Amino acid sequence: MFNAAWDVHCHPHQLPPPFGNNGEPWTTWLLIGGRGAGKTRAGAEWVRSVANAPKHDGEGERRIALIGETEHETREVMIEGVSGLLAVYPRDERPVWSPSRRRIEFSNGAIAQAFSAEDPESLRGPQFSAAWADELAKWRHAEATFDMLQFGLRLGARPRQVITTTPRPTALLKRLIAEPTSAVTHAPTRANAYHLSPAFIDNVVKRYDGTRLGRQELDGEIIDDRPDALWSRAMFETCRVAAAPGLRRIVVAVDPPASASKGADACGLVAAGLAENGVAYVIADETVAGLSPAGWAAKAIALWRRLQADALVVEVNQGGDMVKAVIREADATVPVIAVRASRGKWLRAEPVAALYEQGRVKHAGVFPALEDEMCDFGLNGLSNGRSPDRLDAMVWAVSHLTFGARSGPRVRAL
Repeated sequence: MFNAAWDVHCHPHQLPPPFGNNGEPWTTWLLIGGRGAGKTRAGAEWVRSVANAPKHDGEGERRIALIGETEHETREVMIEGVSGLLAVYPRDERPVWSPSRRRIEFSNGAIAQAFSAEDPESLRGPQFSAAWADELAKWRHAEATFDMLQFGLRLGARPRQVITTTPRPTALLKRLIAEPTSAVTHAPTRANAYHLSPAFIDNVVKRYDGTRLGRQELDGEIIDDRPDALWSRAMFETCRVAAAPGLRRIVVAVDPPASASKGADACGLVAAGLAENGVAYVIADETVAGLSPAGWAAKAIALWRRLQADALVVEVNQGGDMVKAVIREADATVPVIAVRASRGKWLRAEPVAALYEQGRVKHAGVFPALEDEMCDFGLNGLSNGRSPDRLDAMVWAVSHLTFGARSGPRVRAL
């Protein structure tokens, strides 16, 4: 993967721009691109250039933060991946990577530390002169993690950070794009087509070209809410809380896939609870894909146990007896409440959307994938034509708590 003439052979969008929005050298470079546009390689090459740059008089050793969506993504994509930091060095010049310490040591004394956006507090204490943040728009604790990183960027004359991400219309990403000290680069997937599989171009790029999902995931555009959607991102910002209060009833809703075959829809797994004041709280989204019926049943039961939930609310339109049998086989003690859809998805979702508007449903935390589905759900379903599995499970959970059984045994704090 190493290319000694990177500056010659790279795409223009993979090189840092000279100036930010204010016409002065940037503090934050946002490389926003589609899948496979070469964002990871650009980020790794930038870190390499920062680590290897000559030091100025009085300058201390460079400290670089590497933050991925999860610990696994930081290691497997940003560091050890085919376009990651180790791959951009010739084999005999690679820095020393110590996975147990989450630390990379360069031959000139520079050090890079690996972090996960799932643990914002891990960034409390260390200090850096530069940072590379990958897939910021997908971070579960984006605001908290980003804030902790800013407090740590305090070494050197001009600390800088690069953010490589596929876009989502999050408040943080929009704010960063508008910052005077930010430089923004956009890149579609097709810009890097030479390095991508022809089958990917034919089967994926052409299939989604021009669609709402394709514009976001392939063209790297920030796509705002659908005009006909029942939910908006502004609504989520008003209904979000850090944690749920004591809950007198908790359910885990299961929206099973219609088929167990490869490539089938995901199994929606969303948990919600009802507080004493009648407000419902969405507290977990652990939707899974690619599992057998026994596999998703085990995941649902594990979530039920962990949350000490009262029941599984299971949609049984698709093979109702089979669904209940699968859960009974996994654990016969689990209370199962079977629900059957007699109306279309839009009609089922409308009353729940009204509860959100009334402030009677809150999100305890951030659920990016679920919220993406909700903001992309219009009269004709999702823009990509897929089943809104997460949304369906959420609707079943909230509907049962607010329009169904309201009593519960005890108050539990999460």
